Amino acid sequence: MPAATVQLWDPLLRLCHLSFATAFIANYFINEEGERWHQWLGYYAVGCLALRLVWGFVGPPSARWADFWPTPSRLVAHARALFRGEPFHRLGHSPIGALVMLLMLTCIGGLGLSGFLMQEVDALWGADWPMDMHGWLADGLLVLVCVHVLAAIVESLRLRENLPLSMLTGRRRQPEDH
Repeated sequence: MPAATVQLWDPLLRLCHLSFATAFIANYFINEEGERWHQWLGYYAVGCLALRLVWGFVGPPSARWADFWPTPSRLVAHARALFRGEPFHRLGHSPIGALVMLLMLTCIGGLGLSGFLMQEVDALWGADWPMDMHGWLADGLLVLVCVHVLAAIVESLRLRENLPLSMLTGRRRQPEDH
């Protein structure tokens, strides 16, 4: 008998995820720095970030920060299960996945701030640090995105569940212990 599925990721959360992915891919690999499209996609990503931050307090339970905040005890339990080769199946983000997600959101916020400051370079007396910071954050975000995608693939194989598809459909297999 196939495992039951539940609606997990709401449409707004999925839209934000898709928006972040699209803006990052376009701005990192396609658009030139400083181009109008680069700037507008950056503003759009920051708007999605603000929306996601608020949604973490008022959205459905699976979108709330309290549901998946990576506390030390949650992180230790997840790491322990990984090292032992035991399954760690929960409906929402795993604790380590949540930590990576929070780091990615922090990078997006930092990219928005440094991008804005780059436009205000005259006000900063010609300082180069906003441009340097923007580049470091973009490269750091690329590393985190790669970790995120690789982890989704590995966990999909380990759990025998298509996790990327669940972000597209919003549906996820119900863990057997629920």
